[in-house]
Amino acid sequence: MAAAETPNYLDPKVLERIKRLDVRARLVVEGFITGQHKSPYNGFAVEFAGHREYSPGDEIKHIDWKVWSKTDKFYIKEYEEETNLKTTLIVDASKSMGYGKEGWCKFDYAATAGATLGHLLQSQGDAVGLITFNTKVKDVLPPSARHNHLKEIVHNLSETVPDDKTDVGEAFLELVPQIRSRGMVVIISDLFVDIEVLRKAMQQFRLRKQEVIVFHVMDRDELEFPFEDHTRLLGLEGPEEVHADPRALRKSYLDIVGDYRKEVVKMCDMLGVDYALLDTGEPLDAVLSRYLAFRKRHTRKGRAG
Repeated sequence: MAAAETPNYLDPKVLERIKRLDVRARLVVEGFITGQHKSPYNGFAVEFAGHREYSPGDEIKHIDWKVWSKTDKFYIKEYEEETNLKTTLIVDASKSMGYGKEGWCKFDYAATAGATLGHLLQSQGDAVGLITFNTKVKDVLPPSARHNHLKEIVHNLSETVPDDKTDVGEAFLELVPQIRSRGMVVIISDLFVDIEVLRKAMQQFRLRKQEVIVFHVMDRDELEFPFEDHTRLLGLEGPEEVHADPRALRKSYLDIVGDYRKEVVKMCDMLGVDYALLDTGEPLDAVLSRYLAFRKRHTRKGRAG
């Protein structure tokens, strides 16, 4: 009898069956680390501080063999923790984030991504905070490294329901003054916002010396517009509806979406903001991989400075 396959907890189709957000987050992080075959934290969680003489009971793996080869004496390499960044997760809870199918919407994906990053950050000993927003800033939990803080973040995300409106233009500008100390800002949103409003908000974050990552959450339907049959299209914020042949609209729609994404990518590149597209049908390791790569670049830059 063949052994049962281990569930892939990075796969949204598996995750949507796990109702508890804290369990989802833990399983995603553990699955990601197992897939890496090593801890992803090596290289930036600690830094070398100096040597001290070996004492009985010290772990042999910490002996500096290069020093031994020159002095014929055993010395232990000592490390100290770096001053970790304060990271604020900013999660969009506007109505458009409620789009999805089969019990898994964009907000579910975004909340899981946010909780997963929170779990990873706490594992590193980092301070993490949360801001949720729709047409205005909703909940603000300032960054903290205390043990119970992640539970508060996860509970907040679990209790949040996408709003009945999608206009987040003003909210994006309200986000900036909510973050008072330098650190890292992680924005998880479908970016249903005018490009100039988005640019102004990103500029303000960067002027305040914030490091910024934007995770652009989109459903596969929004990326491919796969509809074939005559379709009833509903407005996001009201009873308006349009009956249309989607095949006649597909090219124009995909051109508009593609042009907007190119503008966002270009704007982020010019401002030094990291951008990643998140397809809600794709595994969540993209979130963790992108964050860890960005964090390592930031740490190396800080050491060089």
